[in-house]
Amino acid sequence: MKRIAAFEKVSFNQFEEAWKKNFPETEDIKAVYDSVKMPKRATTGSAGYDFFAPADIKLEKGKSILIPTGIRSKINDGWVLKIYPRSGLGFKHRVQLDNTVGIIDADYYNSSNEGHIMIKLSCDAHDNGHTVEIAGGDGFAQGIFLQFGITLDDDADGVRDGGFGSTTK
Repeated sequence: MKRIAAFEKVSFNQFEEAWKKNFPETEDIKAVYDSVKMPKRATTGSAGYDFFAPADIKLEKGKSILIPTGIRSKINDGWVLKIYPRSGLGFKHRVQLDNTVGIIDADYYNSSNEGHIMIKLSCDAHDNGHTVEIAGGDGFAQGIFLQFGITLDDDADGVRDGGFGSTTK
């Protein structure tokens, strides 16, 4: 296996800003930050690195939630990190990513938000009143590193600053 990336925590200030925006009721954000677990593979044959919930998450049918993971990834050029929901959440609860598949490019690491990986989930369960509860420390998404190529006549020269649509601005 090629070793092409490393996971790191974002700074507390970056995490606090993102967490407050999405979970303003949280009293002890430092405790949430301190509990952030690095993504990891469960088995030697796993392709995906599990991303763990920094705190208890509750997601109701028909709702979305943006989860600041507290994680960023330094990725070698020519590679990308693709984010997917954990298959059990999708199968049992119809939990999905709002953007279908998250794409974390290597240059996202240097963004003004420190390359903070945020994962937005929705619950599309069939039964009314359905709620998904993800305990802090439980896996809720998985990331897979993939190599990619570019065209012979590629002339991209833009510089990224941000995520979610930042390369088309």
